[in-house]
Amino acid sequence: MAVVTQSLEDYLETIYLLIKDTGSACVRDVAKSMGVKMPSVVKALHELKSLELVTQEPYAPIELTKKGETIAKSVLARHELLKSFLVSLGVSPKTADEDACRMEHILSVETLEKIRRYIEKSHEKSIK
Repeated sequence: MAVVTQSLEDYLETIYLLIKDTGSACVRDVAKSMGVKMPSVVKALHELKSLELVTQEPYAPIELTKKGETIAKSVLARHELLKSFLVSLGVSPKTADEDACRMEHILSVETLEKIRRYIEKSHEKSIK
């Protein structure tokens, strides 16, 4: 089975967010959002299609498959968890967002779960 690389995870996350925010994701929009050139997006889409994570008819918007959407949501959830954690430590939102983007791909499930529990406990304490 082929592996979804960090880069492809970023593409899935971006496509998911574009669809969620604007209703569709086109090559041009993905390129602009990620700060890459359109040929890079086309290459990534080819790989994502071969992994059956996206579909796209010529000149039509990009669509996520169920599997692609599941992966995208997972990446986004990791990102949001890490950003929230970093902000709670006093990191600026902009830096926390950038760091979370890098960290979301490398931390273990165990570490992410410990961070999630830590945040939940901190939140419970702040409510009391």
